[in-house]
Amino acid sequence: MRTAAIWLLWLLLAPLGLQVAGAAEVTLNEHGGPVKGVAVAADGKRALTASFDYSLILWDLPHQAVIRRLYGHEAAVNAAAFLPGDQAAVSASDDGTVGLWDLTTGKLTARLSGHQGKVTAIAVSPDGRLAASGGWDKMVRLWDLGRRGELRALETQDNVNAVRFTPDGRRLLAGESDGSLQTWRVADGTQLGAFKAHDFGVTALDIGPDGRVGATGSIDETVRLWDLATGERAETLYGHEGPVLAVALSADGQLVASGGLDGTVRLWRRGDGDRLGVFRRHKGPVWAVAFSPDGKTLLSGGADGLVLSYDLTRAHAPDAVPGRPLAVAADLPLDDGSRGSQLFRKCAACHTVTADGGHKAGPSLKGLFGRVAGSRPDYPYSSALRASRMVWTEATVAKLFEVGPQELVPGSKMPLQRMPNAADRAELIAYLKRVTAPKNSE
Repeated sequence: MRTAAIWLLWLLLAPLGLQVAGAAEVTLNEHGGPVKGVAVAADGKRALTASFDYSLILWDLPHQAVIRRLYGHEAAVNAAAFLPGDQAAVSASDDGTVGLWDLTTGKLTARLSGHQGKVTAIAVSPDGRLAASGGWDKMVRLWDLGRRGELRALETQDNVNAVRFTPDGRRLLAGESDGSLQTWRVADGTQLGAFKAHDFGVTALDIGPDGRVGATGSIDETVRLWDLATGERAETLYGHEGPVLAVALSADGQLVASGGLDGTVRLWRRGDGDRLGVFRRHKGPVWAVAFSPDGKTLLSGGADGLVLSYDLTRAHAPDAVPGRPLAVAADLPLDDGSRGSQLFRKCAACHTVTADGGHKAGPSLKGLFGRVAGSRPDYPYSSALRASRMVWTEATVAKLFEVGPQELVPGSKMPLQRMPNAADRAELIAYLKRVTAPKNSE
């Protein structure tokens, strides 16, 4: 019961977990909210991350740089996966849709609708013809990516938190909130079986290269390894102090990684349960982990909005925290020592204020006051904000932080941010007027 209560508490508080994390071999800091999903391209040179800030980011890993930001969802993005060839990707969002992306242009080429609730998980078949999504409508949906439509819907017993195809593409597995794993035959949707993997909800799932070994994470604080052919448990890995939120198996199937509510990333050797490392670098829960194809690097995404990497070729003792920050791509606000500049630091996660700052998860605030809301042509605003025709003034900015974006402009995609204290609102507005004025932005 303790773990279930912790999980419920986190679901309520997750949107507030925007903090700064500690060092790692590489620190990528460009998202404006928790990083919910991480995928690594087949060549190991690019990664795709999905965030609560409504965006995805395509990364150049060797150069530790943003290739492009992907906008198109109208709510938090929970997961992403590359298609074979790494020129396209799919994503799963709280807006109830699956996104299909052209990574060469950064354009959303299709939004696949069908789920009646948030879409929490996404996977691509080995041949790239199908995608599978799982949602909190107790459904797994198979999508034909060629014709961009639903192939079939598979009913589950509870909300779905994870989906995976087997490496041969013949079977599809789903991890559910009732602790079970279900399996279907992809060709016709026939259910092949289900078994109880955990007493509490399955939060994460991965499958080894042979298609026989599976790894699950759960609210019950454990990682378990399974013989998927028999449903027999092979190992139980202990250590997390709270729900496990993410699991991954290396491409050779020898390493197991996990991330949890306790803020740690943990690494084991499969088969002997040898714990190779416990990394305490994120501040707040770790929502995603992914290995590079060669197994030499691990990436993690956390509630602090950071993507961290780990060099697995180095010798790490358990509970060690090795590493150094090689790249921190943070755009810090102009700090003039005022209360307003301190308050703006949270806003800086999503917005720049200088002429050359560009857009982040949210648009640049250069020239904010007197501008019509949603009017910059180079940023993908929500349709609700574009249609509002509201002008940003001291009064409207104050109202935004007093009542929140969804109250001021229903349908806005800006994450909930409120500032109840009137004096703080006045200090923030005074600061914004100083630093976003044209004479300070050119």
